[in-house]
Parts: sequence; C-alpha cells; structure tokens
Amino acid sequence: MKTNQLTNQSANYIAIMAGGIGSRFWPASTVDRPKQFLDILGIGESLIRTTFKRCLKLVPAERILIVTNKRYKALVLEHLPELPERNVLCEPSMNNTGPCVAYTALRIQSENPKAVFAVLPSDHVILKEEAYVSKLAQAFEFAESRGAIVTLGITPTRPDTGYGYIELDCQCEGGENDPSVGVCKVASFREKPDTQTAEEYVSSGNYLWNAGMFVWSVDTILKAFKTNAPDILNVLCQNKSAFGTDDEQNYIDKVYPKTENISVDYAILERSDNVFTIPSDIGWSDLGTWNSLHDYLDKDDNHTVTLGEQTHLIDTKNSIIRSDSKKVVVIKGLEDYIVVDEENALLIYPKKDEQEIKQVVKSLL
Repeated sequence: MKTNQLTNQSANYIAIMAGGIGSRFWPASTVDRPKQFLDILGIGESLIRTTFKRCLKLVPAERILIVTNKRYKALVLEHLPELPERNVLCEPSMNNTGPCVAYTALRIQSENPKAVFAVLPSDHVILKEEAYVSKLAQAFEFAESRGAIVTLGITPTRPDTGYGYIELDCQCEGGENDPSVGVCKVASFREKPDTQTAEEYVSSGNYLWNAGMFVWSVDTILKAFKTNAPDILNVLCQNKSAFGTDDEQNYIDKVYPKTENISVDYAILERSDNVFTIPSDIGWSDLGTWNSLHDYLDKDDNHTVTLGEQTHLIDTKNSIIRSDSKKVVVIKGLEDYIVVDEENALLIYPKKDEQEIKQVVKSLL
C-alpha cells in the first residue's frame, strides 16, 4: 500500500547521498563506520548531522531522504532521530551514483511526480551557509522553470588535482549564459587533471570545481535516464508500482544489484545538453582526504594540525597528526606526513602520496 498520497503541486525535496565508505580517510573511516558518521572536525556532531541541519533550512525533515547502504540504516537513524524511517532509502549493493539517483527519482515520483529535488553529498563542509542556501534556492527555481539539470560549481582557490572540473560556456551575453545572473551553460565536465592541466584550468578563469551537488525535477532526470541510460530504468521499473509501498525494499533488494555500476556524471551529465551551473562561493570543502582536513583546520606555528590530547610534537612540520589513543604519542622531526592512530590500525604516510591510500585500503580488504 502507498504510504504517501500523490500531489499535483510541485515541492522541493533533498536527497543526501550517504552510502560511501570514505576509504581515503582510513583508518578513521572504516567499512563499519564511514566518515559521514564521524565527528571528523571535532565539533561535537557527525558530518551527516551537520549536512542534515543545513538541509532543514530549505525543506522540512519529511522531504529529506537519506540514500545509503543497507548496513548503515541503523547509523542513519541514530544520527538523525527526526528523520522518518521510511525516508532512509537502502541500497542492497554499491552500484555508484547512477542507479542511486534513478532509484531516488522513482521513489520521489511515487510521492509527488511534480517534485524538484537536490542530490547532495553527506560529508562536505560549507562555511558560508547563507550563501549556500541562497544558491540552492536559485538552483531549485531554475531547474523547475527551465527543465534543466543544474549543478553548483565551486570557484577554484588553487589548482587542485583531486577534484573534477566544470568547463563553462559563457560566450553569449544575457539570459542563462550571462555570469552576472549567476547561471552558466556547461560546456563539458573534466576528470581530475594533472598538476599542469589544473594550473591551466584555474588561470583561464573558465573552470569551476565539480562539487557533486545537483538539482533537477523528477520529470527532467527520469527523461535523461530514459535517453542516456535506459538500461538502469529498465531494471528498476520492472514493477514500478512497488515504489512508495511496503514492498519497495524487497523489490529493490531483488533488482537493484542488476543495475549498471556507473556514476551519474558518466551516465547522465556528460551525455546531456541541458546542463547548467551556478558559480558558488560558499566556503566549500569536500573533506575527501587527510590533506583537505589539514587545509581546513587550525594549524600551529609549524603548519601542523594535531588532533588528540596526548600528542606531543617536536620539530614536526606541515603534517596532520590524529590519535584518539589514551597513550602518550611523541613525534620528532617529521615533515609533510599524515599520522593517524586508531584502535586497530596505524597510518604513517607522506602527504604528497595520499591519493594512494584508497588503493592501499582496497588491498587490505
């Protein structure tokens, strides 16, 4: 039976993606407790909790969905007790963001086919929340009025090789192509570049960081899947009437693992011609790596971040040291390193090689 009734009025929803394992933040982030459920910033609440509270400034809790792996459902409800349990969409397998977005769209369609929804990561930092709320509100309005796919693009502050980039198409004056009105047509999406290419992107002034934050109407995104990734919809829609009912989870458990493992960037964005971006200065960081956390947090006179009360440093420079252990930790003469001491693992790794950590973790699993 349907638990929500359909409506003919448009409404805004937010879907928070919280199914990743954050392997680049190992060993703090693990398969059993990924980084979105950690107080990685030391502020007294988890990243997913912080994200949820920001979203409440745009939509009520009943229109916030958390999309996660089945194993994390209990963690989601622990961190977000206000969230209705039915709003936790549980993936039985990790098939990347393409099937995840399609599933979310089909669930929201079952409640409100005229809805517009945002897809947001669960583990990013936003320092300028008022600007963030304003930009997302603008994205909702533009996506609904223009039938567009909209992404928030972050103005680069450095030639970072860890982010994807958005190439702008702002040659025309006026309308959606005029940067002064805050919306630009997307020319292309570029994968993580090497250092030289990243420097060229930033110096050109024609590229933004891809923050993985998207807004579209249910109708627009499902049409995009039908055109560009029909196999995903064919798998998920074998029994479309199951969405929004008590049978949804059993149905998803059967069909979802059969969907293609592909990101929404590859499946939809790179194949669509109605993609726009809103350049955004919102104090954003994806906190994807220990280096990004080092950049974000306060540092001592030696440009080192220390997390842990029993840590004592001598001549240690440009490093990040984290230890939750009760034992005393003494480090001397270390420079440009990541040191993370957890109960069951110890990581000591050069900062310049941090992109390797994800592969190291894969080899350990």
